[in-house]
Amino acid sequence: MSEERLKELWEQLQEIVLSYGLEVLGALITLIIGAWIIKRVVKATGKRLAKTSMEPMIIPTIKGVVKIALWAALILAVVKQVNIETSGFIAVFGAAGLAVGLALQGSLANFAGGILLLTLKPFKAGDFVEINGQSGSVHGVSMINTTLKTPDNKTIYLPNGAVAGGNITNFTLEPKRRWDKVFGIGYGDDFDKAKKIIMDFLEADERVHKDPAPFVRVGNLGDSSVDITVRAWVDTAEYWNVNFDMIEKVKKEFDKQGISIPFPQRDVHIYNEK
Repeated sequence: MSEERLKELWEQLQEIVLSYGLEVLGALITLIIGAWIIKRVVKATGKRLAKTSMEPMIIPTIKGVVKIALWAALILAVVKQVNIETSGFIAVFGAAGLAVGLALQGSLANFAGGILLLTLKPFKAGDFVEINGQSGSVHGVSMINTTLKTPDNKTIYLPNGAVAGGNITNFTLEPKRRWDKVFGIGYGDDFDKAKKIIMDFLEADERVHKDPAPFVRVGNLGDSSVDITVRAWVDTAEYWNVNFDMIEKVKKEFDKQGISIPFPQRDVHIYNEK
């Protein structure tokens, strides 16, 4: 390559830098400052929402939407600053978005499911729920999935689409809950005596609601036991404490009073063939 040609290329490069360099530099500065502002705005939005009465699970989703919207606006501003036709860019961006959307239909369904969950509010953070056979305390709802924490500290991630379209049982939504239990006793035992033992424990326990009154009746005559049905209303927060305490108390008192609790038995016959 001749010296004249190199000189010509160098002059062209200088012309390009002088023509577009300032625009590119300005776009880079805009991008850096814009990214810093977006970070601050998203953080401030989260703090401000946290001070309101808004459900905590909604805040991460709102922050995510705000962040995406601000970044989209920033990218368009940067593109326009370097004299790229924004209408064509938007068309390309829209086509790319459509292609990505078709490829991520499941994720979009999960996003829509998350919006439904945050709008309808079938549960809140801390509620103990059962969703499609999975049980745990609600840890949070993101844009894509719902997180549960099991009693043994496992983490379960459920797609929002499946959660919104599935069966949800909320065990802690209501302030009180009915405790149901069946105690089986032998046919030779005095069931009136057994009923009185159970009722005395229920009436003596301050955690058991007196209105409606506890229910203790013979509910079934089983193959090997007389089944006593017990129903009592308690505060939801005390449900499991009452459950375990009552089972232990009734078992100890039944043993003390000689009331048997039948259990499955199997007879094995051995034949000697000679």
